[in-house]
Amino acid sequence: MELMRENAILVSKTLAVVGKAVAPGVTTNQLNRLAETYIRDNGAIPSFLGYDGFPAALCMSVNDTVVHGFPSDYVLKEGDILSVDCGTLYKGYNGDSAYTFAVGEVSAEVARLLAVTKESLYRGIAAAVAGARTGDIGHAVQSYCEAAGFSVVRELEGHGVGKEMHENPGIPNFGCRGKGAKLTAGMTICIEPMINMGSRSVYLANDGWAVKTVDHKPSAHFELTVAVRKGAPEVLSTFDFIEGRREL
Repeated sequence: MELMRENAILVSKTLAVVGKAVAPGVTTNQLNRLAETYIRDNGAIPSFLGYDGFPAALCMSVNDTVVHGFPSDYVLKEGDILSVDCGTLYKGYNGDSAYTFAVGEVSAEVARLLAVTKESLYRGIAAAVAGARTGDIGHAVQSYCEAAGFSVVRELEGHGVGKEMHENPGIPNFGCRGKGAKLTAGMTICIEPMINMGSRSVYLANDGWAVKTVDHKPSAHFELTVAVRKGAPEVLSTFDFIEGRREL
């Protein structure tokens, strides 16, 4: 668990380093290089790089790309949103976390999408206690986001994490209370709501990786790694470095 915690803090810090550089005029390739250097300088390996052929250290998903976007020479512009998903491999264990950044000033509705998606993550985390079911997490996320007028992507989900980047159980962002796999104390999982402003429908881009919204409306994505405990979960990764509550 201590090695999982170390990975979780490293991905959290990497996202903060990237976040400090997110601005209009910056390319996603520049941000990817920054992250890879930081990860390697801290003795870890960027676990996404080469994973099933993925070509980069980070997933960089802009606007209507839900997840798994490639870094590129795309120049970020005012009003964009950028989902950055980061993974590390350190001492045989994996870290995984994601954050959606606003690029400069975004519209009020996009800001609300980001706020609701992040809050839904915390509501899902609160349900991740020993004896609960994956459906309890999914229900918490789904009910909150749909009540706010947004839609939940069904084709993608969170997952267990440990010696492998993706382990059982799958953690859907929708579901019914009391249904799904049972959570046990000591299990480490990634909860990651992927929430669309418009339709929940998505499609796979021609590169075979990027998942995009069919109506080309924005999508937000936030992810934290959580240890399941009795009574209350332990959140291993954190947004505190990104949001200025802890110093890098």
